[in-house]
Amino acid sequence: MSVNQQAHTGPPYGQPQPGYQGYQQPAYGGQPLPGVPQSQYGAYNGPMPGYQQPVPPQGYFPSLGFPSKGSPVSLNSDTSSLAPNFIGSLRAPPTSGAPPPASGASLSSGHLAYSQFGHGDVQNGIPASAVPMQRPPASQPFLPGSAPTPVSQTATFQQYGPPPASVQQLSNHMAGMTIGSTTASAPSPVGLGYGPPTSVPPVSGSFSATGSGLYTPYTASQGPSPTSVSQGLPLAQPLFPGQLMSTQRLPTQVPGFAPPPSSAGIGPSSYPPSTGAPRPPTMPGPPLPGQTVAGPPTSQPNHVSSPPPPSTMSGLHPGPPMSGLHGPPPPTHPPQPGYQMQQNGSFGQVRGPQPNYGGAYPGTPNYGSQPGPPPPPKRLDPDSIPSPIQVIEDDRSNRGSEPFVTGVRGQVPPLVTTNFLVKDQGNASPRYIRCTSYNIPCTSDMAKQSQVPLAAVIKPLATLPPEETLPYLVDHGESGPVRCNRCKAYMCPFMQFIEGGRRFQCCFCSCVTEVPPHYFQHLDHTGKRVDFYDRPELSLGSYEFLATVDYCKNNKFPSPPAFIFMIDVSYNAVKSGLVRLICEELKSLLDYLPREGNMEESAIRVGFVTYNKVLHFYNVKSSLAQPQMMVVSDVADMFVPLLDGFLVNVNESRTVIASLLDQIPEMFADTRETETVFAPVIQAGLEALKAAECSGKLFIFHTSLPIAEAPGKLKNRDDKKLINTDKEKTLFQPQTSFYNNLAKDCVAQGCCVDLFLFPNQYLDVATLGVVTYQTGGSIYKYAYFQLETDQDRFLNDLRRDVQKEVGFDAVMRVRTSTGIRATDFFGAFYMSNTTDVEMAGLDCDKTITVEFKHDDKLSEDSGALLQCALLYTSCAGQRRLRIHNLSLNCCTQLADLYRNCETDTLINYLAKYAYRGVLNSPVKTVRDALINQCAQILACYRKNCASPSSAGQLILPECMKLLPVYLNCVLKSDVLQPGPEVTTDDRAYIRQLVTSMDVAETNVFFYPRLLPLTKADVDSDSLPAAIRNSEERLSKGDIYLLENGLNIFVWVGVNVQQGLIQNLFGVSSFSQISSDLSTLPVLENPFSKKVRSIVDMLQVQRSRYMKLIIVKQEDKLEMLFKHFLVEDKSLSGGASYVDFLCHMHKEIRQLLS
Repeated sequence: MSVNQQAHTGPPYGQPQPGYQGYQQPAYGGQPLPGVPQSQYGAYNGPMPGYQQPVPPQGYFPSLGFPSKGSPVSLNSDTSSLAPNFIGSLRAPPTSGAPPPASGASLSSGHLAYSQFGHGDVQNGIPASAVPMQRPPASQPFLPGSAPTPVSQTATFQQYGPPPASVQQLSNHMAGMTIGSTTASAPSPVGLGYGPPTSVPPVSGSFSATGSGLYTPYTASQGPSPTSVSQGLPLAQPLFPGQLMSTQRLPTQVPGFAPPPSSAGIGPSSYPPSTGAPRPPTMPGPPLPGQTVAGPPTSQPNHVSSPPPPSTMSGLHPGPPMSGLHGPPPPTHPPQPGYQMQQNGSFGQVRGPQPNYGGAYPGTPNYGSQPGPPPPPKRLDPDSIPSPIQVIEDDRSNRGSEPFVTGVRGQVPPLVTTNFLVKDQGNASPRYIRCTSYNIPCTSDMAKQSQVPLAAVIKPLATLPPEETLPYLVDHGESGPVRCNRCKAYMCPFMQFIEGGRRFQCCFCSCVTEVPPHYFQHLDHTGKRVDFYDRPELSLGSYEFLATVDYCKNNKFPSPPAFIFMIDVSYNAVKSGLVRLICEELKSLLDYLPREGNMEESAIRVGFVTYNKVLHFYNVKSSLAQPQMMVVSDVADMFVPLLDGFLVNVNESRTVIASLLDQIPEMFADTRETETVFAPVIQAGLEALKAAECSGKLFIFHTSLPIAEAPGKLKNRDDKKLINTDKEKTLFQPQTSFYNNLAKDCVAQGCCVDLFLFPNQYLDVATLGVVTYQTGGSIYKYAYFQLETDQDRFLNDLRRDVQKEVGFDAVMRVRTSTGIRATDFFGAFYMSNTTDVEMAGLDCDKTITVEFKHDDKLSEDSGALLQCALLYTSCAGQRRLRIHNLSLNCCTQLADLYRNCETDTLINYLAKYAYRGVLNSPVKTVRDALINQCAQILACYRKNCASPSSAGQLILPECMKLLPVYLNCVLKSDVLQPGPEVTTDDRAYIRQLVTSMDVAETNVFFYPRLLPLTKADVDSDSLPAAIRNSEERLSKGDIYLLENGLNIFVWVGVNVQQGLIQNLFGVSSFSQISSDLSTLPVLENPFSKKVRSIVDMLQVQRSRYMKLIIVKQEDKLEMLFKHFLVEDKSLSGGASYVDFLCHMHKEIRQLLS
């Protein structure tokens, strides 16, 4: 493993790169790149026929990574086609060719110099098998414009004639080979380099090559090539932005090509010589661009001897390229500092050979090599396959500096990892709604063929950054909001006013409705109302209406909601110090209950209950000198013993409440009661809200399995032996239907349940969580709670939970225009019919995922519309409607679908779909279905959108190039593939948690963020550049931070300098660092301050307070940490990313054949 490698020196994961400011900054990408055209992305994110795209801006390197969501990547299996900027492992010094280019002279900005390895750690390109590579010392600096030192390579790759020594020459050389689509000195596009362009939809006409004379224009039938990955080979790099393909091809084998004579005796899998070794052609005729040289495929599995696929999660974006590449190749500017140039195509960071790094990996079978000595097995180089880090960085650089303006239909937003500003001009912000695709197929047949799920992840009450405007509240008085007579859709920007403004035609059902007299307004010469800009509902994508009494239960306005705190006072809770901690915290927390913006105090009333086997209610009426306790021991028939004095205003009863909170820990200090009840506690809260005729929330603090005699009593049914059997699904199902019925009653009353669990053993989260889940509440779990280590996390979670914005007694309905309809819903809610999503409570962190299916044909002209309407009661008791509208494009060409997908949203949907599937099907069935669906999505792309090419190539759409890595992370997650240490409760907890996550949360949960802390710049506010989730990226001399939204790990290498250890931990040596720390010590030095500020910055971004865990290399906790290095093989049997990619390729080839 390369933990003993020296630290990387290159920018990629090294020092912060200019252009990657911290996550928190308004624009991650720093300033706009000079020369970037204003609207770099056209509405459809991909070249449109007849639409000449702008030249990419300076400083934007297509070959850099996947900057654009749109260039294809091509990895070829053993083929010899490499990206021009590919650095392979070389064995002998170059034998011919010009000397490496002088610094930067002939490198175009888009290309990487051959040896610009960004770091000294991994070689980019596939290692030659079994031959150790020579790598320059890791500390050797590679400047982005300087030519790499020539590295020699095994002679096997010499296929196409001696490579030119400089990139410029290379591209000429390539241009001569029909490859030609590279700018003069640019690296070849990802999938373009050799081989027929694959996967791109035809672009109309040919691109004019503005960047260089060498550009061979594509004909209409040949789009740019997709990304291809070749097994064992570096990928060709995407050509230019604007390229339509992002198809990546991984050839699994180079079928049919005989290995060239290799001087080293190595089979066809060696690498192309880097700067300058000759490669004699083996093949007749030059390969077409984008095509890898391949022969007939062999049927050998792709992952024969390679380790199982990684579990990475880097999400491939579905769809053709969207990364911002549009149009002709970029002008060749010198590389921009801070951008790590990528060597091979757009995948992986470029890294130079590194000392101590063995040559080839053990590995994958040699595919397709025909006659000739069989080459030693080799495997794909991790640097030659799509890198999530690179995709994220490229999107930040390309899209972080300009605001995202929502006025255009069907625009794909920047990634969730990019910090961008939204300007609402008629479509809802991506903070409220994200879709799996922004261009949906016109027919159901096309949708079935592609297998791309059409879904929207909706977060109706999402929190906006301070610089964005909250939705305006519109009050139409007693008449209420204007709606369509037939489908009841609410007035929105897409309604069409006709007959001089006297009527409007509904954009959802086409029905014509009279405009109420009070709402009438004249139209201007374009047919728009003259008050268009004065009315939020006519000009904005998101807004709120004040609801009239017709929208309220029983036709009367609601009372303000109530919060009831219900505290377990059994032996475990008291002994651990939990009861005292909660009571102390509530004294101050009650001053921070949510309130409407202009109100001086919160309208929310509060009540208190404690319980073990019986329930204790407290009268805290303001007129009392001391609180009074009433005990209800008949838990079988729960009732509330007092009405007046149970729910009170905090300010009025402040002294009585304070007295109660002081007394509770004393009253139960000597308790010996270990048994608890649970269902009666919820029933008590529900009855109290019913009696007060209001909605509200129960905060239940619970410690153990409820085994006391009472309704909802549970037994311990935990059984690890059920894992991997057909009965495993029972572990996720509730033990009894009692809680489902209770949940239904809670929803009807608007009683939301938030559950804080503190288990020391099995607690049956699958059953206890049912009510929380179906009422729209949240579950927090603190296993083996210890005051000193867990108190900060619990108190932070409690504070945020009590203070956050929440809507009560909510109902949501999603309307769609003719042709599609909402058919399936995922999230924490209850449904009593097929259309209305009911939630007793809906907070600012919860999402509802909606899947759409066709029920008719759609038209490209009119597109498709969604309107999400949420009716809820605010924390002040006001009934409101929040409306979000979104317009999408429709397409008749599959290529347009693939060019406008969003992989992060697709993975969010697929994870939720799979996590619901485990309730009814064996886990293995669910896993296989996921793999099969993704293989079908990619096979359809390959078959219908990619140019013909060898079956040995894996071709991925640009937008989906991270689909395999992210999907693998979902497959390796604890719910679908648990390791031996994962408890049944953990799996049930994670399953419920993920079901309500938004896209940003699932992104970091499945593919955690890994930051090298030792590379952090102590003088700037930015975060260090992230690195890929793999053990080989770690260096023994560095300290890293890994976060996944629930935990933060700080990993300390055994060789970290003593000074750093002293500065961060306040101890003098590695052995003295304590693994029990739950917070970093506060030390007055720049490094300590910087690391603590990074931790604080990450905590603020997440909806839960993450647990901090210190991991020393080679310590027992390291196994837990390695579980999150998702590109590696997992102990529970999950594949490494490389192996999974090979497996996916095999699945795709089987579907195609």
